[in-house]
Amino acid sequence: MMASFIQTQVHGNVAEIVLDRPRALNALDGSMIRDMYAALTKWRDDDAITAVLVTSASERAFCAGGDIKSVRQSALDRDHNAVHAFFAAEYKLNALIANYPKPYVALIDGHAMGGGLGISVHGSVRVVTEKAGLAMPETAIGFFPDIGASYFLPRLTGATGMYLGLTGVRASAADAVFAGLATHFVPSDELGALADAIRAMSGTDLDAVLAKHTTDAPASQLKDQAGEIDRVFGSGAITDMVARLTGDDEWTKQTREALTTLAPSSLWITAELVRRGADLTLEQCLDLELVLGAEVTRNADFIEGVRAVLVDKDRNPSWNPPSIDDIDAEAIEALFTEITAEPAQ
Repeated sequence: MMASFIQTQVHGNVAEIVLDRPRALNALDGSMIRDMYAALTKWRDDDAITAVLVTSASERAFCAGGDIKSVRQSALDRDHNAVHAFFAAEYKLNALIANYPKPYVALIDGHAMGGGLGISVHGSVRVVTEKAGLAMPETAIGFFPDIGASYFLPRLTGATGMYLGLTGVRASAADAVFAGLATHFVPSDELGALADAIRAMSGTDLDAVLAKHTTDAPASQLKDQAGEIDRVFGSGAITDMVARLTGDDEWTKQTREALTTLAPSSLWITAELVRRGADLTLEQCLDLELVLGAEVTRNADFIEGVRAVLVDKDRNPSWNPPSIDDIDAEAIEALFTEITAEPAQ
């Protein structure tokens, strides 16, 4: 029997999941997703459990995302059923967390990317330290922000969700609290005391524990740029947004340069996905992402993007088409019209 990459513990009334795949920065494979779902379902129905805590055994990461290299290999093998099964199970877990009837507390003391946000942001409490970095970097691999990101990104402060989803920019702990990705901040050297206090809770005194152990987040650079982010990313297609990046200041230059390196098809799809997600429920967003993922993982850009970033790591992908100007807006609209007519399985 294979060892599980998650540990489950019960401390009185508090159950804990410890992500324990440090060599892969806790990247979620199918077994971890299944084990988390089983544990959370069991504790949901156990009246003795009043809260769930999620922590990491890695000093570097909370969770680096889904095991996207395995998804790529399945796509290369044309095993599209395996691709669908992975995402369907992951999104089912995301929905369970979002609708969890008990406090779900994620302690983020390192990297949290992609699928790592799916097992944290949907929960009721997300605590970050100054070591935390949160990102949805999917446009760099020819994919799109999934795990319900099309639901939570458009609900972040202003247009920060569109900005983060398109650029994949890493949000600091302060940025995460400002935008709404995180709910609380605690210095890293005090995280252990907070975790112990949560484990020792009896009943429902979580608010008191958080009030005692958390503090105000540092100043957010994202907050300083909020006005410009809203101006650039607040409306229109991706080509409209890029056209607004005309200044010579450092943020504008960095943002413009970043957008020119990312998968053009992913940028178009992401902009439309986040726009649509603003008017959908989480369940509708997850259904849409599941059908969209089946299409996108068949595209050469996904295979190439994962190769360049995660397999060969040369960071030199060859996108087709190579520019956002080479993509027909009507084709993107037609894609969404087609997939929204297809029921998610």
